[in-house]
Amino acid sequence: MALDNKTLELLLKQVASGEVQLPEFQRAWKWDDDRIKSLLATVTMDYPMGVVMTLQNGGPSKFRSRALHGTPPSAAEQEPEYLLLDGQQRLTSLYQALLADRPVDTLDARGKEIQRWYYIDIGKAIDPSADREEAIVSVPADRRLREDFGRKITHDLTTVEGECTADLFPLNITFDNAKVANWQKVFVQARKDDANWDRWPKFKEVVLDRIAKYQVPMISLGKDTDKVAVCQVFEKVNTGGVSLNVFELLTATYAGDWEYYKVAEEDFDLAADWKRIRTELTERSEPLEALVNIDFLQAVSLVFTYSRRRARLAEAPGSNPPAVGCKRRDLLNLPLSEYRRLAPLVTEAFGWVGRFLRDQFVFEGKNLPYRTQLVALAAIRTILGEDADKPDIYEKLVRWYWCGVLGELYGGTVESRLPRDVEQVVAWVAGGEEPATVAEATFHEQRLATLTTRNSAAYKGIYVLLLRQGCYDWYYAERPIDFEAVASRDIDIRMIFPKAWFERSGTKDSRMMSIVNKTALSYQTNQRMGSRAPRAYLDVLARETGVGAVWLDDRVETHLINPRLLRSGDFDAFYRDRAARLLDLVDAAMGKRSVRLDAGPDF
Repeated sequence: MALDNKTLELLLKQVASGEVQLPEFQRAWKWDDDRIKSLLATVTMDYPMGVVMTLQNGGPSKFRSRALHGTPPSAAEQEPEYLLLDGQQRLTSLYQALLADRPVDTLDARGKEIQRWYYIDIGKAIDPSADREEAIVSVPADRRLREDFGRKITHDLTTVEGECTADLFPLNITFDNAKVANWQKVFVQARKDDANWDRWPKFKEVVLDRIAKYQVPMISLGKDTDKVAVCQVFEKVNTGGVSLNVFELLTATYAGDWEYYKVAEEDFDLAADWKRIRTELTERSEPLEALVNIDFLQAVSLVFTYSRRRARLAEAPGSNPPAVGCKRRDLLNLPLSEYRRLAPLVTEAFGWVGRFLRDQFVFEGKNLPYRTQLVALAAIRTILGEDADKPDIYEKLVRWYWCGVLGELYGGTVESRLPRDVEQVVAWVAGGEEPATVAEATFHEQRLATLTTRNSAAYKGIYVLLLRQGCYDWYYAERPIDFEAVASRDIDIRMIFPKAWFERSGTKDSRMMSIVNKTALSYQTNQRMGSRAPRAYLDVLARETGVGAVWLDDRVETHLINPRLLRSGDFDAFYRDRAARLLDLVDAAMGKRSVRLDAGPDF
């Protein structure tokens, strides 16, 4: 890494020639008119505008590049010497305003796209008491200044004579000595009192000479800087405030993988590939809509690094092969050839994951406990292949899944758990020890009282388990609630003892919002329940459905609710009984006994 200064003129000319370009992962230029005027004021006063950072091109970190916005077509044809990591907004603005022979593309205060030329008011510029930002004048693309709502032209700047008469110097000719000399010639003769002969040297000294000598501090990363370092540096120093997505960096890396394209028949666009895959997956399963591009890359990386590790161990038993991983470095080091080989297999595996979720009664994205756990599941399915559907293996995968959900082990950072689960679950289904996610998962009885919203994975998990164990709606009861019923009957999480019941009875009970007091019911059922007490709404439902109290009680039982306790209105007794039943449901899913207040024995 080297730190040096470069004149603004030289740097902008390198931008114009294409010697300095952007890596493809950089976001689009987007500075507005006010920010450009402020930046021009900074430069004309020789104030620092901040450090610019570049990466020397031609090293192992190959990225597809693009010329800066507004540069001539010839710039894009040039192989860049430097890639601009930090400073895009500033250099693009300055290039367009100070060097380009075209109006600047920018935005007004409302975000509307506009074009502007930038001038500096000579009188204000040479007045030491004047605000320099007020001296920078933004002029419409037609170079005419207007007033009276655009009806009256106050200054026509389409000619040098018009500019000189208006006392406005066009900043885009600053570095063209011939044009500046011609402009000066017209300017000093523009006033009969010869005042401009004295004003011009002052303007040249306080504005033009400062711009000509302006130094830009530059940090240049050597061509040997690896992709991980580029990613980290970009995120820490980028002044635009937009974090670099690893997916975007890998997209640019793949686009610039010339070694791959020596043997490939066509270019490859990672972003387009992911768009196609995501569309295919979401058409298969609504919960898969939650997946993001990094999830897919992590799954591919897990399969690639697992296969690489197993191959090395087979070649050299007892050696220390590369670890299984899906961290940033692993993703950035994922070869394009391996991605293209594995992506179809991982796509198929995620399709299988969609079917797995449906088997577990996860029908909707809003009830998906963990998106991140699907990454491990897809990687495991890719490695196991069709063996994953063998009854004994599938049963283990189901148990691992619910231990992760109910043990709430996939929240927060999971980059260490993902590879560990992939290795351990694959070994477990082959006869090895239980994976840590199964062994470590616990569920405490007290947790039931605090599961009150979908923010909790276990809250969604218990709701889904209620569906999976087979419960009937209390209004529509032709069959247990299934995928079709959820889609057509507006099945959702509803309160059993209504909130109004607590308010009327003057009861303040924090358990009111617990999952224990909620179940899966249709909109129609919820409408009949309203604010009534349980006994009252059960009578209404029995009457309207015509099934009678006994049959309705049977439906209530399918929700792990004692109908007698519900009808009695004894919330304490209801809560204790249903909590115990839900704990049994949790125990069955996890294959182990939850931690209970009575400290009962384990299985």
